[in-house]
Order: sequence, then C-alpha cells, then structure tokens
Amino acid sequence: MKLDSKAPDGPIENRWDSHKFNMKLVNPANKRKFDIIVVGAGLAGASASATLAELGYNVRCFFYQDSPRRAHSIAAQGGINAAKNYQSDGDSIHRLFYDTVKGGDYRARESNVYRLAQVSNNIIDQCVAQGVPFAREYGGNLANRSFGGAQVSRTFYARGQTGQQLLLGAYSALMAQVNAGKVKLHRRSEMLELVVADGRARGIVTRDMVTGKIESHAADAVVLATGGYGNVFYLSTNAKGCNVTAAWRAYTKGAGFANPCYTQIHPTCIPVHGEYQSKLTLMSESLRNDGRIWVPKKKGDDRVPTSIPDHERDYYLERRYPSFGNLVPRDVASRAAKKVCDEGLGVGSSGLGVYLDFSDAVKRLGEDGVRERYGNLFHMYEKITAENPYKVPMRIFPAVHYTMGGLWVDYNLMTTIDGCFAIGEANFSDHGANRLGASALMQGLADGYFILPYTIGDYLATAGKNSIHSDDKYFSKSKDDAHGKVNRLLAIKGERTPDSFHRELGKLLWDNCGMARSDESLKRALEKIPKIKDEFWQNVKVPGEGKELNQTLEMAGRVADFIDFSEVLVRDALARTESCGGHFRVESQTDENEAKRDDDNFAHAAVWEYKGEGTIPERHTEQLSFEYCKPSQRSYK
Repeated sequence: MKLDSKAPDGPIENRWDSHKFNMKLVNPANKRKFDIIVVGAGLAGASASATLAELGYNVRCFFYQDSPRRAHSIAAQGGINAAKNYQSDGDSIHRLFYDTVKGGDYRARESNVYRLAQVSNNIIDQCVAQGVPFAREYGGNLANRSFGGAQVSRTFYARGQTGQQLLLGAYSALMAQVNAGKVKLHRRSEMLELVVADGRARGIVTRDMVTGKIESHAADAVVLATGGYGNVFYLSTNAKGCNVTAAWRAYTKGAGFANPCYTQIHPTCIPVHGEYQSKLTLMSESLRNDGRIWVPKKKGDDRVPTSIPDHERDYYLERRYPSFGNLVPRDVASRAAKKVCDEGLGVGSSGLGVYLDFSDAVKRLGEDGVRERYGNLFHMYEKITAENPYKVPMRIFPAVHYTMGGLWVDYNLMTTIDGCFAIGEANFSDHGANRLGASALMQGLADGYFILPYTIGDYLATAGKNSIHSDDKYFSKSKDDAHGKVNRLLAIKGERTPDSFHRELGKLLWDNCGMARSDESLKRALEKIPKIKDEFWQNVKVPGEGKELNQTLEMAGRVADFIDFSEVLVRDALARTESCGGHFRVESQTDENEAKRDDDNFAHAAVWEYKGEGTIPERHTEQLSFEYCKPSQRSYK
C-alpha cells in the first residue's frame, strides 16, 4: 500500500492557496457530465452534496434515515470553533492550528490542520448567510464561549443546539439543489458494498431498507460521509444507527484504515443507569465554562451534595491543572474523573460519577442567566434524571464519543482507492489522538463546503468519465456478495439477538481497550473476539425475510461488521505501546500518572491494510513531521 499524503510544501500559511491554484479544473459545462455519489447526509454529507450540486455536478445522496435532518450531527450541542477573534483575546488562525495539533497530542498532519483553521472563518460567514441563529452579544456581534483545551473564546454556538441549527442550514442548501434537480435523495437506503474496478471506485451497492431491494449505482466518484464507529463499544453518545459498515466495506476493498484505536472519551456524559441501557446521553462540554467539577474528599460520603461544605470537596481539576482548571482537554478531564472514581471517591449508586456543580454560577449570574446559556441542556438532564440541576449538582462520567481514527486520506481527502473520498468523521485527518471540543462540526463543514469541492475536481479532470455501468460484472459480483450476506444471516435461526452480541462485544472493548489499556488486557480482548464472532455466525437470531422492512436484519449486518472491525481496533491499540491523547497505556505514564508519548517510535499515523478474511492485516505508517508545532510533553497545569 502506497501512502502519498500529497501535502504541499512551502510556508504553511500559503500551502492551501498554492495547492488550489495548481490543481486541475473541470470547466462548468463539463461538470454537468459527471455523476458523484455521496453516502451520508449529516453535516459533511449534506454540505458536500449541496456545494457539489451548486458547482454543476450531478449528485446522488444516500442515507439510512428518513430525512437528513435526523443525521447524528443534530446531536452536537456546544458549538463550532473558528478563529474570528471577535473577543480580541489573542486568538488567530495560527493559535487555532497550534491548539488543535497540541490537543491531538501531536498525532495529526500539520498541513491538514492548518487548512482547517484557515477555512474555519469561511464556515461562520457561510452559516450566518444561511440564517443559522448563532448567539449574539448585546451589540449584535456574534458571541463566543470558551471550550476545553484553549485559553481563548473561539466557539460559536446556538444555545445547546448548535449541531441542529448548522444541520438545518446545510439541509436548506441541500434541498434547494434537490428542488433544482441537481441532487437526488435516496432515503432509507443503506450502503452494503463499495464497487471497485481496476483500482478505482466505480459506485456502490445498497439495500432499500423499506422494500429490501438490493440495487447498484454507478458514478464517477464516491464520497463517504458516514460518521464514526464509536458504537462498536455499544454504550456511547452516538445515535443507535451510527455504524462502521460503509467504512469497513471500503477497507475490505483496499482503503487503508488509519488509527482505528483512536477513540475519544467525552468527560461530561450522564452516567450509566442500568445493565440494559442502550445508549448514553451527552451533556455539552460548554457546561464546563460555568460548572465546577468535584468529588467529596472522604470515601463513601453519601450525603446530599448540597450539604457537603466547600472545604470537604475536592475540585480536582482546579487543583491539578490551575491554568486551565475545568477547561482542560477532554482526554485529561476524562482520565482525571476515572482516577478519582478508581480511588473510591465517585458519587452516585454505582460510584462511577463526579459532580458538575452550577451553584456558584447561579449565585453569579442568577438562575435566569444560567437558563439563558444552558436552559435546554438543563431541561434535558432533568427529564432523564428527575433531578433539577439548578438546585443540585449534575452527575457526569466519561463515555465513548467521537472517533479520531477513520479511513486514511491524503491532502485531497481521497482514500488509497482512487475516486473514493472520505470526509468528516469518516476520515482520520485532522484531530490526531484527541479531538478538541467544537472541532467536529468545524471539520465536517470545512470538508464539505470548502475543501472537497476543490479537490474532487482535480481527480475528475484527470480520471475522466467512468466507463463501467451498474449492470457490469463488477456490480453483479458486489450484488451477489450483498445478497449472500443477507441470506446467510437469515438462515442461521439461532437463539441470541444481534443486540446481545453487540452488548457483549462493547463491554469487552470498554473493559480492555477503553480509557485504560495494557498489553495483558489487549491480548485478552484479541483472544475473546474470535469466540464472539464464531458464536454470532452460529447462534444469531434474525426473524423475518430480507425482502421487507427488517430492522433486526439491519442491526445484525452492522454488528457483524463491528465484530470484524473490533479486531483491527484492538490490534492497533496493541501495536501502539505509548500513551497518547485519551489512549492510556498503563505501561507508559509519567511519575504524575499523566500520559507519556513516545515520539521516537510513534510519531506516525498507523494505517491498516486488509489482507483477506482470516488473515492478519498489514500495518503501514505515515510519518508525521512537525515544523511549526514542536512536540512537547503536554501540560495544562
């Protein structure tokens, strides 16, 4: 597998502009001749579909929801970063670039991250023009708030509904192109196979989730905007439908999978309430602006939190990291919460929780002031827990959230398969080993609105029209493969639900490859995953038929892919013997129990190549160089 990043040289502030000028162009009349498939209609997929159609391309957008408005992007709460520096507090494009590289623990490609910081300002202008109702200050300027990992206020927000409002903006742009006849939407349609011929992506095979019909679709390029794979852990903050299938299908056809073990742990999630809980609910990181995190100093202190005096509380983030306090990056906050709970200081019936307390903020701002900033988040918390966070502290605990790993892409966002692009959370490119808060929305929209529309033209101008049609032998083979897997699942007639296997797999991964991992725990997971896989294919129960709406069949197919993917995830974690970002190897820590990187041996992206069913995949590396952000031991003290 050849890994050519195509990252340009020269002064970093000029690289993207120079690269755009040097790329080949497709003239407007010729754009109308090209067909592009976009899989996914969240922020990345919707923005890319709309923008490509505006340029003149013919776009078909596939997604498994009934509407793009139900994409998981809607769940993002806290905000979107940009280097506008409206607060005049020292922010700049370079500082956003530096914070992002440092926050990712120096495991991202500098050229990509700088470009992300550059186009961040364009995103805000685009979204304001679309009517996104960002919060504003009294004088009318757009408001900003601070987020973890930064000492400036650069996060634009729409109360606690930022993802929803940004998605509605992208959706409006998308539907305008649907109305113009340039985008065709394929609702309730799940990608089952990527079709590759002569080393080039030629289209996809899908299953209509309502009728069960399996169909072929050819195009000149395929764009995967299918989000992350955090649901491999079963309990996560992701929507239940989020899965790895599209990315896994691309991987099995030759796309490299980069850093699969890089999974973000979010520090502010409502704790697990029971053994059969199906997902977790996120509380926005923005709450750490005004909420103070603490635990009782005494083990087993089960008093009502409001009755515990201040001197008997440990505000452990403020104590350990005085410069950043409660606004340390997510990985640091998550590990610190785990540490105090491991020491027996956790709160709640499970002992797996810490307090997020707003009593000081209520005194300072008044209850109405707090409600103006976080009202919908407080309402959601109260609905779920039956506790009033204006009166008693919230209880939070870390949980699986975003994934920084994904399909390897070059500077043009193309995978190792020509003509197959990956954007947003589906690729690995911008966040290293730990994503800073409010950067997911930034990357999804940057890729869709401002990067892919340039880079895909360079590919199409060179590759030309796709000469292979949807009735070709390559598509027939992929359709047969999809039919074969569906029929195999339906024929097992076992006794266990797909959900039970998913829950078992997720617990195994969380316990052995979660917030803390060791050589011993990872080898234990690798030993048990094949046993789960064997039983799955012998004992899974999928009722009904494949020629109709069958949600159990959909789940079974996704769980099968999660099981296969989990082995690559654990292998990647086993090979990376350093602690990095939120990935804490117990064998690699400082004297103060902080993560200890190994830049001599691991300053690279690990890229896995599929070698066939039952064969250990091959690990490749893309070496990372740091000209502008010199790696150092991260400190937020």
